[in-house]
Amino acid sequence: MSTVDSRRLVQKLWNYCDVLRDDGVSTIDYVEQLTYLLFLKMADERANRTFRPEQIVPDELSWQTLLDAEGDDLEVQYRHILTGLAREGGTLGTIFRKAQNKIQDPAKLKRLIVDLIDKQEWSGTGVDVKGDAYEELLAKGAEDAKSGAGQYFTPRALTAAMVDCMLPTADDTITDPACGTGGFLLAAYDHIQRHHGSTLTPDQRRRLAHGAITGTELVDGTARLAAMNMLLHGIGTPNGPSLIAVRDALGREPDQRVSLVLANPPFGRSSSIRMVGEDGRSSREEREIERADFWATTANKQLNFVQHIAALLEIDGRAAVVLPDNVLFEGGAGETIRRRLLKQYDLHTMLRLPTGIFYAGGVKANVLFFERKRAREEPWTQNLWVYDFRTNQHFTLKQNPLRREHLQDFVDCYLPGKDRAERVETERFRPFSYDELIARDKVNLDITWLKDASLEDADALLPPEVIAQEIVEDLQAALREFAAIAEALGATGTRVDTD
Repeated sequence: MSTVDSRRLVQKLWNYCDVLRDDGVSTIDYVEQLTYLLFLKMADERANRTFRPEQIVPDELSWQTLLDAEGDDLEVQYRHILTGLAREGGTLGTIFRKAQNKIQDPAKLKRLIVDLIDKQEWSGTGVDVKGDAYEELLAKGAEDAKSGAGQYFTPRALTAAMVDCMLPTADDTITDPACGTGGFLLAAYDHIQRHHGSTLTPDQRRRLAHGAITGTELVDGTARLAAMNMLLHGIGTPNGPSLIAVRDALGREPDQRVSLVLANPPFGRSSSIRMVGEDGRSSREEREIERADFWATTANKQLNFVQHIAALLEIDGRAAVVLPDNVLFEGGAGETIRRRLLKQYDLHTMLRLPTGIFYAGGVKANVLFFERKRAREEPWTQNLWVYDFRTNQHFTLKQNPLRREHLQDFVDCYLPGKDRAERVETERFRPFSYDELIARDKVNLDITWLKDASLEDADALLPPEVIAQEIVEDLQAALREFAAIAEALGATGTRVDTD
């Protein structure tokens, strides 16, 4: 099976999404329904195969019951299956947790089941084809601005470059504490298969597929997509333990340490919980995370993820994390965390990302690369190498999307797998010593040195549509900040007079 087969399969499934959209089924709802139905179809294929048949779901909740049902009975049976499988544990329970039927027209549900899914032999389709097809559907879902699914989707080009720098191996234990649909986990697994697949031992293969790669996701719907995504790529088993934990990763200390963390924690600065009063009205309460293993107590979600990821790493463990600019300069807890990170960890590289590459508008982000070290008096960070990929770089999601080759110069400068002493300074890549960093006001790591050409040369001005898009993104970012402030003020009962 080829990439052409994968794309044909995606197009076939995607075309039907347009039909259902008229019934109010959103893109992400459609992908969720496909997740349930694909799982049931694959389970049916396993139960009926000639060699070593495997019963994953009870007969009364099987794919065959959907094929046999008609009209309103089909919708009733489908709801019955979703409710029944949601009570199961392991991967099964993660995929069907809080599952609901969003396709209310029995005729359209029947067509999806019979014409689009049942006619395809999914177990006979190569792992790459069905996995790639599912990832294409997730990517299309992320493009649907109304669904908000883009917040769980890191650009593939960036994911690939980060993984190429970290060089995951079969002996790594890999996790993402905010895994979204599992992009980082799958990229790491794919890297290992491509570079070490021919030399993997049976034990290494078993380990990779059954527990060396795990994730945590707070949102039920997103966790189910991640679990299915991994399953379709050959990671985990349908009736085995779930490799995706559905919970708040920040809520407790890590159960175990890992050797590699790849992550893009959710955007939005404050952690909050929703409270419902006796009158039925809901409010949000800003929540400071207080943990014995944290260096500082704060409600800033990204700063807490930095602390959590630092705690997740075993000695000599390494991390690559996408974080917004506020992590670099925020005072108070932010300064405390940066000081501890520079001293107790080796914060050796930072990639400054351009705008226009994320589905959430107005995001200015960076990738921090750091390693955990044994305790000692002297600081572990000797030099922080900063690669400025933001200044004079402009991307858009449609007209000029970020591609992997755009990040090749950074990966070359990073020197994956080589001694960092061999790194060479370039126009965009510069080292800053520990003493220089500590001497900066509040240990501010928001470092720039390149000049924006458009500010000095009128001929270098960006096209009007790009300028307009950047203004929109800046306004969106400002609105999110104001919303966070208003939410916090509302939670504390503070009234803001506008007279």
